[in-house]
Amino acid sequence: QVQLVESGGGLVQAGGFLRLSCAASGRTFSTESIGWFRQAPGKERVFVAGIKWSGGPTYVAESLKGRFTISIDNVKNTVYLQMNSLKVEDTAVYYCAGKTVGFVSSAYRDYDFWGQGTQVTVSL
Repeated sequence: QVQLVESGGGLVQAGGFLRLSCAASGRTFSTESIGWFRQAPGKERVFVAGIKWSGGPTYVAESLKGRFTISIDNVKNTVYLQMNSLKVEDTAVYYCAGKTVGFVSSAYRDYDFWGQGTQVTVSL
């Protein structure tokens, strides 16, 4: 079992920034990839960014490239999502999720375990 705990969400003005953290504990050696997803009210959960647990190439949703970056600290077992130049439309609950098999996927159904989510609200 792997437990994921997100933190770092909050209220920020448009144009500001936040850094979300996803701390993993438990059987982290079974983790292959970590993804960040977000879900706005009444909308589907969508892929934001992903990274292999061992590091290496990162993947960011095309519409978010240039503003969002993902990174990992394997010593701290933590994955970060740096979000810059935030927009009102970035408002959502942000989740991190882990896969035990295979590469980063943009499909939320491919992920095996999830954190509880952290709310990000961007105001004008």
